[in-house]
Amino acid sequence: MPIGALAARTGLAVSAIRYYEAQGLIKPWRNAGGQRRFARADLRRLSFIMIAQQFGSTLPQIRSQLDALPGGRPPTKADWTRLSTGFRAALDARIETLTRLRDNLDGCIGCGCLSLESCALYNPRDAAAAKGQGSRYLMGDGPA
Repeated sequence: MPIGALAARTGLAVSAIRYYEAQGLIKPWRNAGGQRRFARADLRRLSFIMIAQQFGSTLPQIRSQLDALPGGRPPTKADWTRLSTGFRAALDARIETLTRLRDNLDGCIGCGCLSLESCALYNPRDAAAAKGQGSRYLMGDGPA
């Protein structure tokens, strides 16, 4: 499949497809005229990349997951099932974090600001700082 057809099918710009190629996420072959040609299986790879990015995965994380797929043949359903197991775990962790964010953003999140009345109860004198940087309670740590 030529790059233009792949772009039309996925909704990606040709430049984005070339970028993903440069990042090693897809590997087209070249015809006798030197033009890129893509396997139909690359449609699924690109769709996976787009979805994974929407859920916060970085390109190195996506590359690591896609590297688990076989080279030299189109991935089977079993191959995609194996890949989805790892992706599912990362997605579940992200959902858990987003749920904590949604449920606790109006209360003490262990960030150290101590500006809310509840912070004096849940994070006195910024005790959460001993657990590390960032919003510790949103990251899974709890008040002592």
